[in-house]
Amino acid sequence: MRLSQLFTKTLKQPPKDEVSISSKYLIQAGFVDKLMAGVYSYLPLGFLVLKNIERIIREEMLAIGAQEIFMPSLTPKEIWEKTGRWEIFTDLYKFKDAGNKDFALAATHEEVIVPLVKKYIKSYKDLPCGIFQIQNKFRSELRVKSGLIRGREFLMKDLYSFHQDEDDLNNYYDQVINTYQKIFKRVGIDQQTVLTIASGGTFSKFSHEFQTISSAGEDLIYLCEKCKVAINKEIVNEQKKCSICNGKNLKAKKSIEVGNIFKLMDKYTKPFSLFYQNEKGQNKLILMGSYGLGLSRLMATIIEINHDKNGMIWPKAVSPFQIHLIDLDNNKLSEELYNKLKDQGFTVIFDDRDLSAGEKFKDADLLGIRVRLISSKRLKDKLEIKFRDEAKIKINNLANVINELKHYYYNV
Repeated sequence: MRLSQLFTKTLKQPPKDEVSISSKYLIQAGFVDKLMAGVYSYLPLGFLVLKNIERIIREEMLAIGAQEIFMPSLTPKEIWEKTGRWEIFTDLYKFKDAGNKDFALAATHEEVIVPLVKKYIKSYKDLPCGIFQIQNKFRSELRVKSGLIRGREFLMKDLYSFHQDEDDLNNYYDQVINTYQKIFKRVGIDQQTVLTIASGGTFSKFSHEFQTISSAGEDLIYLCEKCKVAINKEIVNEQKKCSICNGKNLKAKKSIEVGNIFKLMDKYTKPFSLFYQNEKGQNKLILMGSYGLGLSRLMATIIEINHDKNGMIWPKAVSPFQIHLIDLDNNKLSEELYNKLKDQGFTVIFDDRDLSAGEKFKDADLLGIRVRLISSKRLKDKLEIKFRDEAKIKINNLANVINELKHYYYNV
């Protein structure tokens, strides 16, 4: 992509009314646009990041055998009444249509997936089964001061699993924990993200959250630094020691909840009479698990962890481009370099704008692409290469630069 053709532009200063670092930088760099509090448009660069996060999550879901579907956002009142959540789920956006019928925009999809599964899963031979989707969610959220971290409309992956018994559910639950940890490693926040014991809210008595330690967080957790396991403040009075080592030296940390998982048991299968027939021909209630992961919140969290005073620093797996190529003085070789890098399979954003070097470097820092290449007449047939999180600049020819980049991105 050529920066001269990108319809969005960077802002000279971050928006003054934004609180979080991620929101300031994402808006200033033209990755997202704020329509209103808690509702955002994803612009070309931000959309590429979001799709990279989505690809990683999808790959890991498919790796554990989960099957992808897409469910409606528009849901009837009757399914929420079936589970009793029409009245108690205060975050639901509720409205009446022209025929005076009640509907809600889905904040979660247990009430949709269970009656759907009931049409198809009948026997023990159909179990276990994991089904996931990546879809927008809507919640009537009052606290929307932190940009993408807490939104009214947001993109989420939700996985639902169905099981014969508790042992099978427990095994799958542990498998999802491992899978989530793989996802957090791939997107570059695994060192700051800890498994946290939490309240289950309207879903179950207890659950687990994945909390990323950050000063931008709105949650408070108590962390065992030895085991890297934490307890959410909501239940710290019930368990004041580490569940792994029984240690009592827990440290209070602010954090962002990036994922949550629940053993729902029969909480939602029972109201819908979701049974399976076992080997003896007996009808048994199916047990269920639910596993959420917020893509838009994850995008913001990545920046809360990976930034400096000049801008964002995207981990290479989620960066909108692999290379930021900067032409300083209409060097004729820059076009050739741009095409050669693309021919080698790299994704490249090419700053071919008629701006000063200082303006281009400032934007490069703000955009946060991992690798910066500089082409100029002064360098002749060589390039300057600089990594976003390093001060050192190296000069090398194109062949050596390509070899270095192949090793950096593909370990070749």
